[in-house]
Amino acid sequence: MRIIAKRTLQEFWKQHPATETPLKLWYYHVKSTKWHSANDVIKQYPMARSIGNTRFIFKIKGNRYRLIVRINFDHQLVLIRFIGSHQAYDKIDAKTI
Repeated sequence: MRIIAKRTLQEFWKQHPATETPLKLWYYHVKSTKWHSANDVIKQYPMARSIGNTRFIFKIKGNRYRLIVRINFDHQLVLIRFIGSHQAYDKIDAKTI
């Protein structure tokens, strides 16, 4: 999978150092895989949740942070839409961000 944009993750973990290792692990695992459907995502990340519109929520660092991505399975592309604390997540519309 190609992930757009790693810089978003890097900027976040610079501000929240406790997320650096979990986000790096997520990034390198996803980068080295190929997902063809939502089932593939959930199979690899059972705690991930599909919220429709090819968007998925990943719990980071014991659910203290949330990562929302949009996946284009045909083009093997993952677009980072949001990374933030659980509190910040509660203030957004995950289906449209």
